Amino acid sequence: MSEGPRNEACFDALMQRIGAREAKVGVIGLGYVGLPLALALAKAGNTVIGFDIDPDKAAALNDGRSYIGHIGDESIGEALANGFEATADIARLNAADAILICVPTPLNRNREPDLSFVVSTAQSLAPHLRAGQLVVLESTTYPGTTNDVLKPVLEAGGLVSEETLFLAYSPEREDPGSEFTAARIPKVIGGDGPKALEAATALYSPFVERVVPVSSTETAEAVKITENVFRAVNIALVNELKLVYEAMGIDIWEVIEAARTKPFGFMPFYPGPGLGGHCIPIDPFYLTWRARAFDVPVRFVELAGEINTAMPRIVVDRLAAALDRQSGKGLSGARVLIVGIAYKRNVDDVRESPALRIMALLEARGAAIDYHDPFIPMIGPSRQHAALAGRRSVPLEPASIADYDVVLIVTDHDGIDWTALVGAAKLVVDTRNATKDVTTNRERIVKA
Repeated sequence: MSEGPRNEACFDALMQRIGAREAKVGVIGLGYVGLPLALALAKAGNTVIGFDIDPDKAAALNDGRSYIGHIGDESIGEALANGFEATADIARLNAADAILICVPTPLNRNREPDLSFVVSTAQSLAPHLRAGQLVVLESTTYPGTTNDVLKPVLEAGGLVSEETLFLAYSPEREDPGSEFTAARIPKVIGGDGPKALEAATALYSPFVERVVPVSSTETAEAVKITENVFRAVNIALVNELKLVYEAMGIDIWEVIEAARTKPFGFMPFYPGPGLGGHCIPIDPFYLTWRARAFDVPVRFVELAGEINTAMPRIVVDRLAAALDRQSGKGLSGARVLIVGIAYKRNVDDVRESPALRIMALLEARGAAIDYHDPFIPMIGPSRQHAALAGRRSVPLEPASIADYDVVLIVTDHDGIDWTALVGAAKLVVDTRNATKDVTTNRERIVKA
């Protein structure tokens, strides 16, 4: 029998299992992206094997316990009833027909792409691959990663893309805590050839509302970068406008609310203390780094990155100025309560949160810091701010609020009584316009 027919048989067998809804799906990385994806797949009737290098996560899931705030235990239990299981043994993925990779892609200390998790995952997975498997990378990255970084590692054992291995890229678009679940968000897919694209499209189509095929893995990677660069640039714009309008005595929040009444040609973006989350603060730097290889300047994107990265320091400067004006007190020795340290409201996620940078800057200037966050009782280990690990949230009580020189609102979680907070505080510095509806004691509020 020639190689050609054998290779065709690999693809045909894969497509038959996917079409019959008999394909086993492996998900690598059971964090904020991988776990919701695994649960959506299981809910759609797929047999799902979730892999994570952390055995405690696997044990928790197999015991029906969630470790992500916006995912309830009932969702884990439902998935287990549908055949989902978690493991810390990557060799188990040999049994999967499709393997989806959802691992972190952070920046290193020089703000350059760190693909070490992708590479180490591929190296660990490669010995356990077999002919006829579909592998899809979902991690945010720069155009060319799937083809130039992932593919050579996976092919090192003798498998060949589009013959015995089918390789695709489908960017994660997870929005933790929002109404847009994994199944509701359209799935962009690019394949390393037509067979991979067909297989990935067939895999995702039954459990997402819409599949959007594109011409290549590079195009799919560029889609994800473009989406987040778009947001980063527009947030940088309103952050800069905030500073300009403030100098003119104009409230940027009022401007945006009025401008958004225009039914065309305007999309509201809002200023803040800096960018957080895994994608928006990182993707512009991925693009600018990759663009250098092609000798193409991306000055606009680089400038946006500089503006957004500078916001935590600007917030600290504004807080110091407000404290000085109100009480003649400097930051050194001041007691500061930070309200909200998650990167966005109503989630328990501190990845790249500007609050961590603000806390570090305040402590470097001699302030004593506490924080309150109903979603984050304790700060876990962080490569960026290891010194903050182990800090615990303090109660938000009127008597204790009065003991602080200033309260800094960084994340505007629902469920916080902003009127009571302002009433108890000596000074409130608000970076999110959380106090917009407070009608009393407004002289204590400073927008930053």
